Amino acid sequence: MTKSNTRLFSIIAVLAIAAIGGLSAPALYAQAPSGAYQPKFKGDPAHSDSEAAALAYMRVVIRAQHRFQKQYSHYATSLAELVHSGSFTKRMVDPNRGDYTAGFKGKKDSFVLTMTPQHLDADHRSFYSEDDGKIHADEEKPASADSPVVK
Repeated sequence: MTKSNTRLFSIIAVLAIAAIGGLSAPALYAQAPSGAYQPKFKGDPAHSDSEAAALAYMRVVIRAQHRFQKQYSHYATSLAELVHSGSFTKRMVDPNRGDYTAGFKGKKDSFVLTMTPQHLDADHRSFYSEDDGKIHADEEKPASADSPVVK
Protein backbone atom coordinates (compact mmCIF):
# COMPACT_ATOMS: atom_id res chain seq x y z
CA MET A 1 0.00 0.00 0.00
CA THR A 2 1.13 3.50 -0.67
CA LYS A 3 1.29 6.16 2.03
CA SER A 4 -1.86 7.89 0.75
CA ASN A 5 -3.79 4.60 0.59
CA THR A 6 -2.72 3.73 4.15
CA ARG A 7 -3.77 7.20 5.36
CA LEU A 8 -7.13 6.92 3.56
CA PHE A 9 -7.72 3.45 5.03
CA SER A 10 -6.90 4.78 8.51
CA ILE A 11 -9.33 7.68 8.13
CA ILE A 12 -12.10 5.35 6.92
CA ALA A 13 -11.44 2.93 9.80
CA VAL A 14 -11.56 5.76 12.36
CA LEU A 15 -14.80 7.11 10.85
CA ALA A 16 -16.36 3.63 10.83
CA ILE A 17 -15.43 3.05 14.47
CA ALA A 18 -16.76 6.49 15.40
CA ALA A 19 -20.00 5.84 13.52
CA ILE A 20 -20.50 2.50 15.28
CA GLY A 21 -19.66 4.06 18.62
CA GLY A 22 -21.95 7.00 17.84
CA LEU A 23 -24.85 4.66 17.13
CA SER A 24 -24.49 2.71 20.35
CA ALA A 25 -23.74 5.61 22.69
CA PRO A 26 -27.29 7.05 22.75
CA ALA A 27 -28.63 3.60 23.56
CA LEU A 28 -26.34 3.48 26.60
CA TYR A 29 -27.55 6.87 27.80
CA ALA A 30 -31.20 5.91 27.27
CA GLN A 31 -30.96 3.04 29.75
CA ALA A 32 -32.49 3.48 33.17
CA PRO A 33 -30.29 3.96 36.21
CA SER A 34 -28.56 0.75 37.24
CA GLY A 35 -30.85 0.30 40.28
CA ALA A 36 -34.12 0.44 38.30
CA TYR A 37 -35.61 -2.82 37.04
CA GLN A 38 -36.28 -3.02 33.32
CA PRO A 39 -39.33 -5.24 32.57
CA LYS A 40 -38.45 -8.23 30.38
CA PHE A 41 -41.79 -8.21 28.50
CA LYS A 42 -45.09 -6.32 28.42
CA GLY A 43 -46.95 -6.95 31.67
CA ASP A 44 -43.86 -8.33 33.46
CA PRO A 45 -44.88 -8.64 37.14
CA ALA A 46 -41.31 -8.91 38.46
CA HIS A 47 -39.83 -6.18 40.66
CA SER A 48 -36.17 -7.14 40.02
CA ASP A 49 -33.96 -9.29 37.81
CA SER A 50 -33.88 -11.91 40.59
CA GLU A 51 -37.68 -12.05 40.67
CA ALA A 52 -37.81 -12.29 36.88
CA ALA A 53 -35.49 -15.32 37.00
CA ALA A 54 -37.51 -16.93 39.83
CA LEU A 55 -40.80 -16.42 37.98
CA ALA A 56 -39.32 -17.77 34.75
CA TYR A 57 -38.13 -20.88 36.60
CA MET A 58 -41.59 -21.36 38.08
CA ARG A 59 -43.25 -21.06 34.67
CA VAL A 60 -40.91 -23.71 33.24
CA VAL A 61 -41.62 -26.10 36.14
CA ILE A 62 -45.38 -25.55 35.90
CA ARG A 63 -45.39 -26.16 32.14
CA ALA A 64 -43.20 -29.24 32.55
CA GLN A 65 -45.54 -30.62 35.22
CA HIS A 66 -48.60 -30.10 33.03
CA ARG A 67 -46.86 -31.75 30.09
CA PHE A 68 -45.72 -34.63 32.34
CA GLN A 69 -49.27 -35.06 33.69
CA LYS A 70 -50.70 -35.10 30.18
CA GLN A 71 -48.19 -37.75 29.06
CA TYR A 72 -48.22 -40.02 32.14
CA SER A 73 -51.65 -39.25 33.68
CA HIS A 74 -50.02 -38.09 36.94
CA TYR A 75 -47.67 -35.35 38.13
CA ALA A 76 -43.97 -35.88 38.73
CA THR A 77 -43.15 -36.45 42.39
CA SER A 78 -39.64 -34.97 42.12
CA LEU A 79 -37.89 -32.35 40.04
CA ALA A 80 -35.56 -35.05 38.68
CA GLU A 81 -38.55 -36.78 37.06
CA LEU A 82 -39.26 -33.60 35.10
CA VAL A 83 -35.93 -33.65 33.22
CA HIS A 84 -36.66 -33.50 29.47
CA SER A 85 -40.33 -32.71 30.10
CA GLY A 86 -40.87 -29.52 28.14
CA SER A 87 -37.83 -27.29 28.49
CA PHE A 88 -36.91 -28.54 31.99
CA THR A 89 -33.23 -29.53 32.00
CA LYS A 90 -31.05 -31.59 34.33
CA ARG A 91 -29.38 -28.38 35.52
CA MET A 92 -32.76 -27.10 36.74
CA VAL A 93 -33.06 -29.91 39.33
CA ASP A 94 -30.71 -27.92 41.60
CA PRO A 95 -32.94 -25.94 44.00
CA ASN A 96 -30.39 -23.13 44.36
CA ARG A 97 -31.57 -20.53 41.87
CA GLY A 98 -29.35 -17.49 42.51
CA ASP A 99 -31.05 -15.25 45.06
CA TYR A 100 -33.84 -17.83 45.45
CA THR A 101 -34.24 -21.40 46.65
CA ALA A 102 -36.83 -23.62 44.99
CA GLY A 103 -39.04 -25.82 47.11
CA PHE A 104 -40.95 -28.70 45.52
CA LYS A 105 -43.43 -31.19 46.94
CA GLY A 106 -44.94 -33.51 44.39
CA LYS A 107 -47.63 -36.14 44.63
CA LYS A 108 -49.22 -38.14 41.83
CA ASP A 109 -52.35 -35.94 41.93
CA SER A 110 -50.88 -32.51 42.85
CA PHE A 111 -47.74 -30.49 43.46
CA VAL A 112 -46.58 -27.38 45.29
CA LEU A 113 -43.72 -25.20 44.08
CA THR A 114 -42.22 -22.37 46.13
CA MET A 115 -39.47 -19.86 45.51
CA THR A 116 -37.99 -18.39 48.66
CA PRO A 117 -35.57 -15.46 48.46
CA GLN A 118 -32.45 -15.27 50.59
CA HIS A 119 -33.70 -11.88 51.82
CA LEU A 120 -37.41 -11.04 51.74
CA ASP A 121 -38.18 -7.46 50.64
CA ALA A 122 -40.22 -5.54 48.05
CA ASP A 123 -37.80 -6.54 45.25
CA HIS A 124 -37.44 -10.15 46.43
CA ARG A 125 -40.92 -11.48 47.14
CA SER A 126 -41.64 -15.11 47.95
CA PHE A 127 -43.67 -17.12 45.41
CA TYR A 128 -46.02 -20.10 45.63
CA SER A 129 -47.84 -22.20 43.05
CA GLU A 130 -49.87 -25.39 42.93
CA ASP A 131 -51.07 -27.58 40.10
CA ASP A 132 -53.64 -24.91 39.11
CA GLY A 133 -50.71 -22.96 37.62
CA LYS A 134 -51.47 -19.68 39.45
CA ILE A 135 -48.43 -18.00 40.95
CA HIS A 136 -48.97 -16.23 44.28
CA ALA A 137 -46.58 -13.65 45.80
CA ASP A 138 -45.94 -12.12 49.19
CA GLU A 139 -43.28 -9.57 50.17
CA GLU A 140 -43.73 -9.91 53.94
CA LYS A 141 -43.86 -13.67 54.58
CA PRO A 142 -43.59 -16.99 52.73
CA ALA A 143 -46.22 -16.99 49.98
CA SER A 144 -49.14 -19.40 50.17
CA ALA A 145 -52.37 -20.19 48.35
CA ASP A 146 -53.90 -17.26 50.27
CA SER A 147 -51.35 -14.74 48.95
CA PRO A 148 -52.31 -12.44 46.08
CA VAL A 149 -51.99 -13.91 42.57
CA VAL A 150 -49.22 -12.41 40.43
CA LYS A 151 -50.75 -10.68 37.42
